[in-house]
Amino acid sequence: MQNKQLVFYYSLLAIPLAIVGLPLYIYLPTFYATTVDIEIATVGLIIFLARLSDVFTDPYFGYLSDKSIEYFNSRKPIMILGSIILIFSFYALINPNLDFPKLWLFTFSILVYIAWSMINIPYLTWSSEISQKYEDKTLLNSSRELFTIIGVLIALLIPYIYKVSEDFEQTLNILYISFLILFIPLFFITLKKVIIKTNIKVEKYTLENLKNIYKNMNDLKYLQIGYFFNNLANALPATLFLLFIELVIQEKSSSGMILILYFFAGITALPFWNFLSSKIGKKNTWITSIVLASTAFAFVPFLQEGDLNAFIIISLVSGLSLGADMALPTAIQSDLVQKSKNYESNISGLLFGIWTMITKLSLAFAVALSFTILGIFNFEASNPTSTSLFVLSFLYGIFPVILKLISIFFINKYEDSKV
Repeated sequence: MQNKQLVFYYSLLAIPLAIVGLPLYIYLPTFYATTVDIEIATVGLIIFLARLSDVFTDPYFGYLSDKSIEYFNSRKPIMILGSIILIFSFYALINPNLDFPKLWLFTFSILVYIAWSMINIPYLTWSSEISQKYEDKTLLNSSRELFTIIGVLIALLIPYIYKVSEDFEQTLNILYISFLILFIPLFFITLKKVIIKTNIKVEKYTLENLKNIYKNMNDLKYLQIGYFFNNLANALPATLFLLFIELVIQEKSSSGMILILYFFAGITALPFWNFLSSKIGKKNTWITSIVLASTAFAFVPFLQEGDLNAFIIISLVSGLSLGADMALPTAIQSDLVQKSKNYESNISGLLFGIWTMITKLSLAFAVALSFTILGIFNFEASNPTSTSLFVLSFLYGIFPVILKLISIFFINKYEDSKV
């Protein structure tokens, strides 16, 4: 890519956005269940419903992102509005009103998810607009996801650096301050430096336009189905990680260290996946990374109490696949979004809205599916039976492998060719 600085400026925003994401998935549920004292099952249901509502709003915000070009010749206005909502709703979410905490959690979870989508959907769409070159889109998406992993590592390390990791309220507050310090300058640097010079014409379109794109582009359908199953496979162990390491490996104190090693492995391997994709293509590289992660996770059911070293090895090997899993699917989506303009008027934002909808749908399904199945087998974290621990291991290790094999079937139907 001719302008390497543009890649850097584009990627910067991913750091604070990642810092928002980690508290929502790791610390927030425990904070509301322990400090705020809402029943844990109720917390899970509220967050699930909030995620589910966000699933249906993402395509709409993708549509608004496209309309923003029509009225302002830029996607930036919707991002600025989203940033304001995110700053205030994130603060409110971690400082609940104790008179009606359930309504507070539900309302501000939805607002945070909406605000994040208002920023992230246009942000992802830029990767298909900054450059039309096949290799450039890989570089843009890989760089963005590299900075995402850096943001996650920052969010993981900060509570330990300030020695507040055991206090969820302090952890959330210090992460919010860290987010604010990074978000405000990096957001405006990215907006100032990323200038999309394009002659895109946004016409009025209907669901018929969208149907025509899927009709003419089977690749898009296969990619998104494969992405859903692969993302669901990734979301299951992410949802069950803390339970698995505490109840099966029985090394709860090592959870932070393993997460840091996992994401560090993702950073280390990302340049290799970029190199490999330039040789064998994005699709084949992505499938290779899925096979690697599946091979590692196939050993999970054999783990028992005290098998910490074996679990670390599995986490490191699967972590190597992280970069490819994060960057390549979106890069392929960027290629196909560019192709879609040959069939209908520009609806790039809408297509990326559907993409983020698929991401969140898989996360919502992971929570609902795993907790429902554990409930069927009368799983109790305080007194787990051998049967419930086997089900936990199956959901954590074997079921994701099955889902990844299904995803490979659909991904393989996509024809990887330079645009």
